[in-house]
Amino acid sequence: MPSPLFADRPAQPPEPHTVDALISQTRRLRGDVDAVRRDAAVDEDDPKNRWQRALCDLAVHQLDDLGAHLGQLKAGLPDELPAAPEAEPWTDPAVELDAEISSDPGAAYGGPAPARTGSLLSRVGSAEWNLLTDEVSWSEELYQIFGRTPESGPMSLDELPSVVFAEDQPVLQAMVTDCLIDGKPIDGEFRVVRTDGRVRTLHMMGEPVLDSDGCTASMWAVLRDVSELRRSERAVRESRDSLQRRRHIERTERRVAVELQEAVLPPWRGSLRFAHGGPGAPLDVAGHYLPAASTGLIGGDWYDALALPDGDALLTVGDLTGHGVSATSSMAMLLGALRGMAVAGIRPGALMGHLNQLLETSVQPALGSAMCCRYDPTSQKLSWAQAGHPAPLLFRDGTGRALARPDGVLLGATTGATYEEAEVRLLPGDLLMLHTDGLTRRGGMDDGGTQRLLALAPRLAGARDAQDCVRSVVEEFGEAPREDDACVMVVRVGR
Repeated sequence: MPSPLFADRPAQPPEPHTVDALISQTRRLRGDVDAVRRDAAVDEDDPKNRWQRALCDLAVHQLDDLGAHLGQLKAGLPDELPAAPEAEPWTDPAVELDAEISSDPGAAYGGPAPARTGSLLSRVGSAEWNLLTDEVSWSEELYQIFGRTPESGPMSLDELPSVVFAEDQPVLQAMVTDCLIDGKPIDGEFRVVRTDGRVRTLHMMGEPVLDSDGCTASMWAVLRDVSELRRSERAVRESRDSLQRRRHIERTERRVAVELQEAVLPPWRGSLRFAHGGPGAPLDVAGHYLPAASTGLIGGDWYDALALPDGDALLTVGDLTGHGVSATSSMAMLLGALRGMAVAGIRPGALMGHLNQLLETSVQPALGSAMCCRYDPTSQKLSWAQAGHPAPLLFRDGTGRALARPDGVLLGATTGATYEEAEVRLLPGDLLMLHTDGLTRRGGMDDGGTQRLLALAPRLAGARDAQDCVRSVVEEFGEAPREDDACVMVVRVGR
């Protein structure tokens, strides 16, 4: 009859080399070792039997730990953890146990076994302290664990605390007292300083040996060097804590960046209409921000549309290098300056020059591309300048084209840079699309993105409003993997 431990196993075994397969193997091995431990003959006077049972207890203990670690892995540990500190080569005794028993069954019971670095017997040793005769018996392996020579002899229970860390001595004392006075089994850990000065962590398991009157005659124990195991566990724990702190910082930074971005970008959702006085046609404007797929941080992209005091309209998009709070704060500074200078009547070319100077003197140096347009609804003329930015796309009568760019270098790249202006007349029904290069570029190349935008001309011509046009662009580009943030803004001239 199968063990209830495996009652929840699926009808089909899990694929090999998967976490579920490892969990199943660990459960199966744990059940097998537990069965061996239950079936083992119990003879308190036979040290070989005590050795066998203690090794089984150790194996079960380690398999339980392994099962817990695999359960955490299945629940969703991070794909990558910071590298653990270097440790000396080590072979887990629980793994070596199977190899030792299969190659030489007598070795697991205290018989001869090949001496090799990292083997079971060099990491697990036994001891017995006879309370009636004061005789102490150590296995050869225990001398290796403590770094003592057999000539120096074993340590008595009174001498043992002398090599134990001061803060761990109460743990050892409590274990010995519980064993000798109350007849309780031993199971605990403490740190020792070897004769060569190296610090090791030992796991001790054992129990009292009773005489015919039921009194404690001796205490035996199996001690295992678990230093590398605990070091690895600390490395995992510290890595996990470090990762949690980093993720908390990233979440906080993202929240601040999002709040700052929402505070400075246009608050409107949907189309924004400029109803200018006079004969000029109104503008229907809509925009959208698309975050990068490769990072959870907000970038320095912006779009903006603003009705100016003289009746003109400011239309601008831009992109600063970097991500996070530093990028969004620089973007907020730049956009605030741009709005102020536009309201003051500064033309696009001169405005770009001032932004370049501002970015040069900023405490957070960065590069940026930008485009600034000023639309006069009376003359229907669009004056614009750019700083290393993609040209606007003009859609008219169902077709689209990119406007010829005036000269202009990236903001923050050159001291005293000058920026030319270009001018184009917009007709009723025209559609102007402004975007940052993150929308069309992939791996630093345009990769046909601009042509894909121009190919949307028939759909844009049949759109109800500017917001419907933006929706078409997002449907075309929104799902594609994007290395950088992007903004798109559509401006349609009313009829």
